[in-house]
Amino acid sequence: MARVNHVGLDEVIGYFDDLEDPRDTVNRKHPLVSVVVIAMMAVLSGAGGPTAIARWAALKAEFLAGVLHLPHGVPRKDVFRRVLGLLQPAAFQACFADWLRALRARAAEAAGVDRPVLAVDGKTARRSHDRGKGLGALHCVSAWASDFGLSLGQVACPEKSNEITAIPELLRLVDIEGAIITIDALGAQKAIAEQIVDSGADYVLALKANQETLHRAVIDHIDRHLDTDFADVPARRHQEADAGHGREEYRGYIQMPVPEALRGAGAWKGLRSIGLATLVCRRDGHETGEARYYISSLPVGVRRFARAVRSHWSIENGCHWCLDVTFREDESRIREPVTRENFAWLNRFSLSLLKQHPGKDSVAMKRRACGWSDEFLLQVFAGVTP
Repeated sequence: MARVNHVGLDEVIGYFDDLEDPRDTVNRKHPLVSVVVIAMMAVLSGAGGPTAIARWAALKAEFLAGVLHLPHGVPRKDVFRRVLGLLQPAAFQACFADWLRALRARAAEAAGVDRPVLAVDGKTARRSHDRGKGLGALHCVSAWASDFGLSLGQVACPEKSNEITAIPELLRLVDIEGAIITIDALGAQKAIAEQIVDSGADYVLALKANQETLHRAVIDHIDRHLDTDFADVPARRHQEADAGHGREEYRGYIQMPVPEALRGAGAWKGLRSIGLATLVCRRDGHETGEARYYISSLPVGVRRFARAVRSHWSIENGCHWCLDVTFREDESRIREPVTRENFAWLNRFSLSLLKQHPGKDSVAMKRRACGWSDEFLLQVFAGVTP
């Protein structure tokens, strides 16, 4: 088993060959690749910071010596803190590009998905602030491949309002050609829509008050034709229902071509359709509902539109909820700016690896198993299946 796993690790280690060591030459006692791989394995096993990484490594010294080059034994806490604090986040993420491409291609083949939905959304690590130093909480905008359970990239920004500038940077970082990009209302910007279309992708953008003219025009047009049950327009409708965990959910979708006279539509590159998604939730005798309006470069195809909207909603459960509940990201007190950004990426990539493992256990249980079993850890980390 050890020989097979070592082969798998050799392939993974190759992804980091071009990662430049940011340390001074006198501080290069431990190979950079080995330090990074240990950090990733430790995070997969439950570590939440440099101290925990070092403690895990010390307990796993014999195992690590058998699969990694460690001429001076396992590194101490200061080594992990220094490396994660010096590696520039953009360069660190770039080393994962080939690995992510391989994972994405494998997942796409297994899922049979030809046009993946990439949900772009932001998340704040709420306790990562330091008021004494004027450091706000870390806010990262991520691209999440909902169909595959893969985090494809992240860009940090000072606060939520800066997502408008972070999203274009993220879209340049990730290969979006052929994908359907979903973004909430804050990212519904003409320049972002143009960038998506120019990159060979399509968009489904939520509308709210930040695009007041277009938002109002879409609402008025759909409401007007609701009164006649869409008898005069080529609208398409789709409904879904789910039940579980003591609640019932009903989702409705309506999509139609962009009307020629829609105010403000001409400023949005590639705009071809508008839509409405409604959600009604019943639980314990109480009913709540919401309605969201969208613009899209997709032609009318309501099931595809519904899949895109639903996939964006699922980023909260498939990614953000797991980061908070399983990885305890909201409780992280890492306050050094570079370290906390690199650690946020390690969390997201570790979540992606756990979701790629074919086992039926929950993400939380798989993460525990990584800490319990060296064999299982290597299965998840290197993609070696039993």
